[in-house]
Amino acid sequence: MRKRYLPIVLLISLLATACSKLDEQPRAILVNEQFYLDEAQAVAAVTGTYRKLYETGQSLYNGLFQIGVEMATDDYEAGPRARNAHVRAISNLTHDASNDRMEQLWKQSYDAINASNLNIVAIEKIPADKIDATIQKRLILEARFLRALHYFNLVRWFGDVPLQLQPIANLSKEELQVAKSTEEQVYLQIIADLQAAEALPNYKAYGDMDRGRASSGAAKSLLAKVYLTQKDYAKAKAKAAEVIEQEGYELFEEFADVFNVEKKNGKEHIFSAQFKGNVGYQGNALAGRSAPADIPGINGDYADALHVQGGLYEAYEKTDARLAVTFTLGKVSPVDGKYYALPTPQFNKYYDDAVVGNQSQSSKNLLIIRYAEVLLIFAEAENELNGPTAAAKEALNAVRQRAKTTLLTSSTSKDAFREAVFEERRKELVYEYQRWFDLVRRGADYYVAKLKAAGKNNASARHLHFPTPQRELNLNPNLKQHPDWINH
Repeated sequence: MRKRYLPIVLLISLLATACSKLDEQPRAILVNEQFYLDEAQAVAAVTGTYRKLYETGQSLYNGLFQIGVEMATDDYEAGPRARNAHVRAISNLTHDASNDRMEQLWKQSYDAINASNLNIVAIEKIPADKIDATIQKRLILEARFLRALHYFNLVRWFGDVPLQLQPIANLSKEELQVAKSTEEQVYLQIIADLQAAEALPNYKAYGDMDRGRASSGAAKSLLAKVYLTQKDYAKAKAKAAEVIEQEGYELFEEFADVFNVEKKNGKEHIFSAQFKGNVGYQGNALAGRSAPADIPGINGDYADALHVQGGLYEAYEKTDARLAVTFTLGKVSPVDGKYYALPTPQFNKYYDDAVVGNQSQSSKNLLIIRYAEVLLIFAEAENELNGPTAAAKEALNAVRQRAKTTLLTSSTSKDAFREAVFEERRKELVYEYQRWFDLVRRGADYYVAKLKAAGKNNASARHLHFPTPQRELNLNPNLKQHPDWINH
């Protein structure tokens, strides 16, 4: 990690308004010794750290996941207007350690981790007469949740990575030239942070201005996903069951409501990247990236495209309520009132009818984890432990029933049920940054077979991870390239 990760000056891009629900205003640009003096500053600092999830530009949860990760799957490809050679290389699986999207994934994740580390250390030092003890504890746990989320992404993308738990303070070699920790060590820290964060308030305890902050349910849900990724199915099932039984989440009755701006941070939304258009450039970039480019007045980029050979669109039943929300086959031009059919389906989840012609200002949130996924985590873990039991089918069918698709009622094998859950995840969570993670956790044979079946013939076992960015290797002699990417 290098100088650019260091917030010696606490940059108040970190303290800009994070979203419509996390509304702390920036105060000033202050050195660390002048900041974290009281409760208001501590709240503002942590609020700003949420913004690192979805800052404008190609930030982690505002487009970078899509162009840096999801393009390397069977469901997505670089669209006609994705002209960046690095993005097209990922889509074609010809990327290497020099790819600038890999560099950004690494850089932005560690920047956010360092901000969380600073929050954890500095907020704990605020005198008791300057901050309410309950708020102080909550803010530290929010920072630990965010740190865990970023490390969970990093370890899945890159394998072994440096584990930095203190804010960088003086640019010494010891701080900047950190060797990698093992995946096991990183996961132990992720789990420790999330277990601590389980003590956060229930999401219903937050007032309107704080909706969208990390909660007990968010920590438990992410922890269930961590356990599932590690194939610790007993713990994954138990934690998912705890969320289902204790946290008070529900599915929306209609799938369209999951992406209804008026119902953001609602009963199904466990943790989301928060967007609000026309307020400081805080729109959801995916809406414009996927919107049609050739319909008068739509002004879309069409940089994120469906990889048609993957067969995703055809996998849906015709009655599936998710089809019309997830995809569009054409739109009416706001200029001439004519309907323009599209040659292939295009993604539509984040298209915001309130800002037709300027989708960069879409106010639709990006769902990082939601209740439907927790149900599918439970179904998958239960099946791995006990086969397709009634409880596993009930969880899967809850998602299918809301989608208005055929329920699973007949007997089936453990292997068949596993595939049914994975296909349900694919259809339910498409364009929500899930597909690459799902494919790679099934292993190299599964990943390669799926991509080659979709015509992406460059896929190989090394694509289960991304290469450590070459720029990082050049600047830190203690870093080593991932073994699968040596000499590639």
